[in-house]
Amino acid sequence: MIFEYPERATPLDPDSLGDLIPGIATQGELNEFEARNILQAEQWALKTRGDNRDMLLVSSLRKLHRRMFDETWKWAGGFRRVETNIGIPWMQIPLKLEQFCQNTRYQIEHTVFPWVELAARFHHNLILIHPFPNGNGSHVRLATDLLLRRHGQARFTWGARSLTEPGETRREYITALREADAGDIRWLLNFVIT
Repeated sequence: MIFEYPERATPLDPDSLGDLIPGIATQGELNEFEARNILQAEQWALKTRGDNRDMLLVSSLRKLHRRMFDETWKWAGGFRRVETNIGIPWMQIPLKLEQFCQNTRYQIEHTVFPWVELAARFHHNLILIHPFPNGNGSHVRLATDLLLRRHGQARFTWGARSLTEPGETRREYITALREADAGDIRWLLNFVIT
């Protein structure tokens, strides 16, 4: 199977490709299958209670990823074990993710940022960690929305169009992430509520 990766997507290494659940033969089938799997996970996440919805627990972040991709990839919910074009060194993922969750919890408890900014920073910093072999963008957007909902806030609009398909909305999203990488969160703040 030949994969076409949108801008800033993580190319899969050959070992990860070997863990694709059988029966998928084309990129289009993979995209459709993942979309269905993600929608089922979103429905599950919005209904579930307790720690499963606490996106400030590493176990919940992993469980959400597993639910989003468990019918697509054998490694769903497992941390990546290779270096990628984005993300921290893979061996640091468990520690950095735990620190990230604790820092975000502190920011919430001490009202360090307004909610929109806190959630945009949550999104951006989790993308920078890039804990999973693939599906990080979709995972982080849903985790951000669940974080917002758990605290009585409205979900983000994420540009109000698909971010998985190439196009203007994805380009705006990538630009906003790059600006955040450079220290300017304003582009991302505007994008998530537009």
